[in-house]
Order: sequence, then C-alpha cells, then structure tokens
Amino acid sequence: MASVCTIHLPLIEASIMIIKNSVAFVTGANRGLGLAYAKALLAAGAKKVYAGARDPSTVPALEGLVPVRLDVTSADDIAAAAAQCTDVNVLINNAGITGNEPLLGDNGAQNLGKLLDTNLHGVLAMSRAFAPVLRANGGGALINMLSALSWLSMPTTSAYSVTKAAAWALTNSLRNELREQGTLVVGVHAGYIDTDMVKHVDGPKTSPEDVAKAVIDGIEAGDSEVLADGTARHVKAGLTATPPIYLG
Repeated sequence: MASVCTIHLPLIEASIMIIKNSVAFVTGANRGLGLAYAKALLAAGAKKVYAGARDPSTVPALEGLVPVRLDVTSADDIAAAAAQCTDVNVLINNAGITGNEPLLGDNGAQNLGKLLDTNLHGVLAMSRAFAPVLRANGGGALINMLSALSWLSMPTTSAYSVTKAAAWALTNSLRNELREQGTLVVGVHAGYIDTDMVKHVDGPKTSPEDVAKAVIDGIEAGDSEVLADGTARHVKAGLTATPPIYLG
C-alpha cells in the first residue's frame, strides 16, 4: 500500500488593517484603476496617498495625494521611493502592462520579457523595497493587483496570463514570508476593468471605482483574497469544474 504524505500548513491568522489615518503608496496612480485606488483610500480616511507615476506631473492635484516619480522597472526609482516614503503602511502594487503578441510569434519572447519586467519583477522589487517600511510601521498591508487571467488564458492573453499567474504565485509566497511581521498580503482578482488598458475590448467591464471599493472593504475585513467582480468569482468557481475552466 502506498504511503500517504500529509502536508501541515501553518495556521493563518488574519490581520486587519484600518484605512483611516493610514499612509498608502499606489503604483500607477496617475489614471485608471490606480487613481481610483488613490481616491478611494482618501475617501476612506487615509491621511496621505503617495501616487507613483513615471511622470509625476500627470498625477491630479488632490488634497492628500503626493506625486512620486516611479517606474517599477527602475531600481533607482524604487530605492528613492522607499527612502522618501518611510511612513507607508499600505502598499498597492497596481502598475501593469499588457501586450497581444502570441508567445510563439516572432516577438513573443521579447514581449513576454517586457511584461514580466513590470507585472512580476516590478511587483517583487516594490515588495522587497517596502517590506521593511511596512514592518517598521506595524506590519500594514501589501496588495497585489492580479486578474481573473491569473487562472486561465485566452488566445489574445497568452503572455499577460503567464505574468499574472506568476504574480499570483508570488503573492502567495510573499504572504508566507511576511506573515511573521504582521503584514496582510492581499491578492486581487478581477475581469475586465473599464480603463484605457482594455478600451479596445468589447464586453462587460467593471468600473475601477467598484474594484477599489471592494479592495478597501477586503483590506479592512482582513481578507487575503478579493474577488472584485462576477468574472473573477465565475473563473475561480470554474477551477474545480469538470473539465476545469483553464482547459478551455
């Protein structure tokens, strides 16, 4: 008879982060979902939100919103941001890019590498830089903007899905590593969000404001995962279907 291997997982103790009087940093915060996050945080009582953007002049002038120069693929920008923003206790890794080049296309490898630089390596670099900041400020919360495409791929999303699947695994790993310092790590999944990134896509889209509200509610509830819309909930439910949704 084959032996049975039992894996004992550590008990997960939920952390609760109150947004009121918090200090947040949002990447890609000059427009779209990032700006919606920034506005929602301020509306929920955050006393300051650092708005990371490649061009800080594109960040709207709002009370409590502090523009910060940030390209998440630049080690120098990230180091400077962490050195400047030492009071942060909420980090939202929102910045991301997409591309339609097939993995087996002429430029497939280059396109995938470019997406990985932002969607995976940028998230890791920001998390590494700000983990000590979060620890110094009581643990706080780290939120990674993922996607329903973390769990499946469509013909036009091959490279993007690869990067979001990797970012989902990264998020789960960061949760393990940051648990001891009391940091709540949240993975956010959603379908199409009504921003410039998917303006060419026909189909149902969730407003960025609704996604931001769902995430803030999830943070304050101590949730480790936020399924921000019906698409994300449908896709996750399909993971255990027969056949599973990711097999198409």
